[in-house]
Amino acid sequence: MQKQKKKPARRCIACNEQKEKQELLRIVRTPEGNIEIDLTGKKNGRGAYICKSEECLNKVIKSKKLERTFEKEINKEFFENIRGVIIGK
Repeated sequence: MQKQKKKPARRCIACNEQKEKQELLRIVRTPEGNIEIDLTGKKNGRGAYICKSEECLNKVIKSKKLERTFEKEINKEFFENIRGVIIGK
């Protein structure tokens, strides 16, 4: 009998729920200091995860949780890009 491979789980920074990695959207701060949306889940850098829901995105924007996590200011345009990815899922 083969062991079932354990699926990686991550925690959403907005709602604090733990879900499978594929169910979440990864935002990454690259070593160069850029903030990017990581659709592959494999980009180099510090990552943070949020649920693919507008509710969690709004919580992150309101609480400035991403800014604190990455210690960098994030513009509204970037959050709109995230919203586009979530809606277009």
